[in-house]
Amino acid sequence: MTTAVAAPYRFFSLQVERTRRLGPSLVRVTFTGPDLTAFASDGRDQSLTLFLPRQGQSEPVLPMEYGEGWREAYLGIPDDVRAVMRSYTLRALRRDVRGVTTEIDIDFVLHGTEPGAAHPAGPASRWAADARAGARVALLGPAIADNAAIRFRPPADADLVVIWADETALPAASAILETLPAGTKARVWLEVPHAGDRIEPVTAADVDAEITWLVRDEGSPMALDAIRAAQLPSSEAPYAWIAGESGRVKVLRRHLVREREIDRKRVTFVGYWRRGLSEEQLREQGE
Repeated sequence: MTTAVAAPYRFFSLQVERTRRLGPSLVRVTFTGPDLTAFASDGRDQSLTLFLPRQGQSEPVLPMEYGEGWREAYLGIPDDVRAVMRSYTLRALRRDVRGVTTEIDIDFVLHGTEPGAAHPAGPASRWAADARAGARVALLGPAIADNAAIRFRPPADADLVVIWADETALPAASAILETLPAGTKARVWLEVPHAGDRIEPVTAADVDAEITWLVRDEGSPMALDAIRAAQLPSSEAPYAWIAGESGRVKVLRRHLVREREIDRKRVTFVGYWRRGLSEEQLREQGE
């Protein structure tokens, strides 16, 4: 795909390099391609928009260039032809000795792909479950490292970081933890469907004894109950980042602001999905 750079974002034409199953609900897909030489990100919870081909297509169908009006052009393509659009976060990137990006990782949650699933898998889960080396996709991502699609931005005076993430936000939370400097006080809750989905984050911050896993099939308490019962470290300037299912994010934000009395301006909250709605329906509600 040929495209002009429109800072701070652009389209990237990529292909699957390899996949790795991380747990019952998670698969990591590594992408590569010449376009990545222009990919730049500071990581953390970097948001990306992924475009997948429709069944029977060899690559996703998109407008030729990213720029003003690209979304209208995308929506002008017939529904059964235009690429499937989904939002994800960057899990990791790798650079060569020149500092040029050569690979990126995106972790997918496989909803509904297991035998006997109560609800059928969506197009992104189906694609990720069957992805093979060489499969082509497109990405709307950052052309400059410090861009508005990174939401985790603790104030300089933050003396405590509070994090909650469900499985859809686990890649972002893990990437955030990897960037926390040594000496950072953090209290973290990570929620996953199965024990096999636990992927211990690597971090230099003081969180080794402060990460709590909430495993739903083991009967772990609900996120609100677990966080409400917790005694947080003393803090003069806490900062919170909560991301995952919109309903739970809303409840947790209310608890942190009203009950914990954390300044609402110091609570970053991101609804990655909403129970019972597809991403298309969520986007329509946001318009």
